Amino acid sequence: MTEDVVDALGADLRAAGYTVDGVAELLGPDAHAALGRGVWWPALRACDAAGGALATLVRLLLLGADESPQRAAEAFPTAGLAALTACGVLEDTGETVRAILDIRPYSDFLVVSDQDAALRGGPLHRDHVLGIGGASLSLARAVVRTPVRRALDLGTGCGVQALHLSGHCDHIVATDTNERALALAAATARLNGMSWDLRHGSLFEPVAGERFDLIVSNPPFVVGAGATDYIYRDSGVAGDGLCRSIIEQVADHLNPGGTAHIMANWIVRGDDWGARVRDWLAGTGLHAWVVQRELADPVSYVALWLADAGEPTERVAQRGGAWLDWFAEQGITGIGMGLISLRVPAAGERPEQTCEEILDEPVTGPEVDAFFARRAYLRHTTDEALLAARLSTAPVLLEEQSLPGEHGWQQIGAAVRRPGGPAAVIGVDEVLRALLAGCRGEVPLGALIDLLAAHHGVDTGALAEAALPEIRAAIGRGILYQAE
Repeated sequence: MTEDVVDALGADLRAAGYTVDGVAELLGPDAHAALGRGVWWPALRACDAAGGALATLVRLLLLGADESPQRAAEAFPTAGLAALTACGVLEDTGETVRAILDIRPYSDFLVVSDQDAALRGGPLHRDHVLGIGGASLSLARAVVRTPVRRALDLGTGCGVQALHLSGHCDHIVATDTNERALALAAATARLNGMSWDLRHGSLFEPVAGERFDLIVSNPPFVVGAGATDYIYRDSGVAGDGLCRSIIEQVADHLNPGGTAHIMANWIVRGDDWGARVRDWLAGTGLHAWVVQRELADPVSYVALWLADAGEPTERVAQRGGAWLDWFAEQGITGIGMGLISLRVPAAGERPEQTCEEILDEPVTGPEVDAFFARRAYLRHTTDEALLAARLSTAPVLLEEQSLPGEHGWQQIGAAVRRPGGPAAVIGVDEVLRALLAGCRGEVPLGALIDLLAAHHGVDTGALAEAALPEIRAAIGRGILYQAE
């Protein structure tokens, strides 16, 4: 797609009000909500009732419907049908026009990708360029948005991550092994008035010898025997070797204090899912927070990825069977899916690496940044300094578990939870409950422990020794923080 055509296309889309709000208003709340759930026909009905250029654009570019050449021409008065057909945006048979590309409003942006199997019919092409998906949204949500000078989007696809990076990064390098992906990413950038340094190549080859303040990657992480059926998901590397390679090499491309966020899948054998990822991290010298968002059994995992390709049933059964046989041969009992956030330690610091399973709350950029900040505070704060600190308890909920017994309800446990924080929960006993209640940023922790020791008639030193690990755990979860 030439720059002139992209510019003309953008002018037509803007003139028609082809934005998130514009589409939502056109469809109405019910049809718009249904479309978000993958139910198409109410949106088609709403477009038919509304008419006009915006309705035509929605039918073509979002819903994959056929349009008459006359209506399509009216919707693209600047770009023109001939130019859009010549560059592969539309297909014009003379009787009907349909879209080849998916061009959709997303946040304040426009994103160009290939139509998924549900719209185009038949199997995807090998160089299919995926649009906005669950993994790309999860990664975008989890990236720390502190302004930086240089950022790398490794495996950019259609450019979703680069769009977000443009809001807080001075210079963006975006790479991909798929030439078609780079072409569509260039169109995405141009439509949004942005300019990225787009480079072709695998892993870190296109940026050899370069370093960045921020690296993000939503790579082709699918675990398998090393297939290359679809570039967006298959790396050609067996197992989880591609993700391992990224983790092992990323430190060589981060500036001091730099951060990386990698969406990844990993092989699980046995009960300790984190063992494999800890092995990847062992030689990196980086701080790490590994969050497993889901653990899939082999059948569920294979079914998930086969459902996207639009292949015939017999082909799906054949491919799925071979895939499961490979998992069995490799002794793979599950596949972990999640996010790996990394940060370069300060000079002289030993890397600290934490693996957690978090299913209930999404991981956000502010929470990632806060996690690393809390770990740094704990590393640099001695027990003596902690006892002298005035700590405050974050807004939390006390949750008690009780069972009915002979004398009424009998408490069997209690926990404190920070709402909205991933894994922000700790078990508490009577003493820790009292300490958390007393931490209001007014009295040093040591003084609170003295008062509790006197109240319970126990030795202050022994109580402090028992309480400090729990206090540190509460700080690590964001339940306690040092008052200003």
